[in-house]
Amino acid sequence: MSKQFWKGSALLAPVPATLVTCGTPDKPNVLTIGWTGIVCTRPPMTYISVRPERFSHDIIMKSGEFVINLTTSAMIKETDFCGVKSGKDIDKFTACGFHAVPSTKLSAPIIEECPISLECKVTESRLLGSHTMFLAEIIGIDVDEKYIDSKGKLNLQQCGLSAYAHGEYFALGRKLGDFGFSVRKKKKSRK
Repeated sequence: MSKQFWKGSALLAPVPATLVTCGTPDKPNVLTIGWTGIVCTRPPMTYISVRPERFSHDIIMKSGEFVINLTTSAMIKETDFCGVKSGKDIDKFTACGFHAVPSTKLSAPIIEECPISLECKVTESRLLGSHTMFLAEIIGIDVDEKYIDSKGKLNLQQCGLSAYAHGEYFALGRKLGDFGFSVRKKKKSRK
């Protein structure tokens, strides 16, 4: 197999196509973020990277909080819209038909239409070049009850989540396995 070497770029993919909310439920703002992920389990930590010229940057910098709302394939047009329009010029909640509802622990709202929302408190911000990375503790998660089964398990596959890869949006597909399935011992059948 032959490979070409390209100069370094932001080609880690796929990444989640998320809607990050900040502000307050009565004055909410939302922007699309793909540069996010988990950085630690205990305590649960995440990050988002935001360009300093974005309207949301100063709101997050001053409040020290944000919510990462996971998006669905059905919301992808609105998700893209929130990435190309500025909250400085337009109320994106109204334009997209989103409902800002109070989060449980923060002033920043969650998007009612999103199946999962991660409430995040900034612990550090660092300008890394074109973006400021906001490192944050996930202090709580709001989950739509319709995705929780009778045993209290989250059925993430039913959420219809979306992803972003190299300038394109994708629907996440079928489940291929679960953590540890490659080494799990098979149950012996009873005869």
